[in-house]
Formats: sequence, C-alpha cells, structure tokens
Amino acid sequence: MATAPLIRRLGRVDYAATVEAMRAFTEARDEHTPDEIWLCEHAPVYTQGVAGKAEHVLDAHGIPVVQTNRGGQVTYHGPGQVVAYPLIDLRRLGIFVKEYVFRLENAVLRTLERHGVTGHRVRGAPGIYVRLDYPFGHARLSEDEQRSFTGLGKIAALGVKVSQHRTYHGVALNVAMDLSPFDGINPCGYAGLATVDLAKIGVSTDWDSAARMLGDHLAAQFAR
Repeated sequence: MATAPLIRRLGRVDYAATVEAMRAFTEARDEHTPDEIWLCEHAPVYTQGVAGKAEHVLDAHGIPVVQTNRGGQVTYHGPGQVVAYPLIDLRRLGIFVKEYVFRLENAVLRTLERHGVTGHRVRGAPGIYVRLDYPFGHARLSEDEQRSFTGLGKIAALGVKVSQHRTYHGVALNVAMDLSPFDGINPCGYAGLATVDLAKIGVSTDWDSAARMLGDHLAAQFAR
C-alpha cells in the first residue's frame, strides 16, 4: 500500500516564522523522516525569490516585502489563498526537480477540474493559468496565448526550494481573496499579468474545502 505524506493544517500563520520552521524541518530530517504537506494562509505579504528584482514591486502600499530563499520573482500571499508547502524527499521518491514541479502543477490542475475549471500550463512560466473569457472550456492554448499571456489570468503560483534533495516552499492557489495587492507588483516578474481567484471566475467554495481538496491531490502526487 502506498504511503502518502502527512497533511498538517496550520490555519493562518506568520509567513517568516513558517519559512523558518520549514527550513528547520528540512535541515533536521533524515532518510526515515516522513514527508509532510503543510496547508496554511498568511496575512498580507509580498515575497521575493532569490533572483527577485526590486523593480517588480511597483507600490507595496505598506504591505511588507520579505526576501526569501525560494526560486522565482515577487508574489503576494494573503487571506483567502491556500498556500501548500510540500516537504518531500525527492531522492527517496525517485524523482528530480522538473518532475516535482510537474506534479505540483498536476495537483492544482486536478483541484481545478473538480470545480469544472480548465487550468493551463504556460511554457517557461511555472504556475497555472485560466482563460479569463471562458475558464471552463477545454481548448488548448494557442501560441499567442503561450507567448504573451493574451486573455489569461494566473490562479496559482509556484516557488520552490530544494536542499539536499528535500523540498520546501511550494504552491499558492487563489480561492476567494482581495486581489488588489497584485496590482502593486509585476506578478512573478511579468508586467501586466492578470491574477484571478476561483471566486472571480464564478466558482463558489470556501478556504477549508479548497485546502482539503488541494492537500489530498498533493498527497496523491507524492505518495510512495
């Protein structure tokens, strides 16, 4: 029988303290430590990746900007967003980072499918996107949509850190939140990129339900 990661529901927690807890967990674990998935939400905060450029923060409007050690550029976390932090031993699972990211995205895609929403990958831009005009259609993205994000909105952002083949940080799915803070940044480094949540595209669900669903799909992706 497959062994799935342990899911921990943390509720609303401080961003910086949670990153420190993930780092400590990752440094202290050994080859026998069970994998875990932490589900939480944060008070409003902008987070910058290792290579994050200051010019992508346009106007923070008093929201803290925190430097962090994940990959990627700037993003926003806030209430109404499910943040999932998988703490996975990739070597034990037998996969590499590219496959890990693929599985993270798969979990989001399957969560969206449960709500009748079609999510999309965009080449070279990790995360999951939806068509703004009709998020429930199944047609593939065109080359123009892939190249310029034409008509697309980002609904889930990824940012990962791998240390000694063990992961932390993770994925954020926008459920029902105040989206206006995304106007203060170039989301993930892309000027003008629209950001949406499930509520904006007509899906009614609550944080607990979305967190449970995403957590279950992540656990299935990383069972061994």
